[in-house]
Amino acid sequence: MDWLSAIPQFHIGAGGVLEVTTANETDFWRETQYGFIKDDGHAFLADAPLEFTLTVTLRGDFAELYDHAGLMLRASETEWLKFGVEFVGVLQWSAVMTHGKSDWSVQPAPQAPEYAFRMIRRGDAVIMHARDTASRRWVLQRVAYFDPSRDARAGVMACSPKREGFHVAFREFKLEPPDLRTLHDLVED
Repeated sequence: MDWLSAIPQFHIGAGGVLEVTTANETDFWRETQYGFIKDDGHAFLADAPLEFTLTVTLRGDFAELYDHAGLMLRASETEWLKFGVEFVGVLQWSAVMTHGKSDWSVQPAPQAPEYAFRMIRRGDAVIMHARDTASRRWVLQRVAYFDPSRDARAGVMACSPKREGFHVAFREFKLEPPDLRTLHDLVED
């Protein structure tokens, strides 16, 4: 694994916990609504197989508008997705899919100290789930198209578009074979 963008501070501690602190005004976005391209967010990525399940648990000091952290799948600067939790006045589940231009969706997230995220890439789909760690049921966030033949890198990401110094701790990062259960059976562990 390596960093997509330079990060001012990170540390891998006991139990493999990855702690990061973001640089100033970092993000991933392409054009839609705002008219700009940002490709300087922090992402710790590994080469991934064409099909996989990726999970992580995180906690962060979400305080400023658009602070966000979670998982990323990236084929190129114009083909990627990110999803996680984002501060938009309150904490929201957030997903951005980019095929040339970005689209963004949010929905209310429970207020919790930690969140878990799961991304399953299989066939032409990426299935995204989230939950607070007090729950054992995954909440479907999105099913998105991703070219099934396209090589990509996967891992964790953190961005702070309005500040520097956003702190996030990632733990229990796992890249495993794809979960092949039906979509509706995926709500259970």
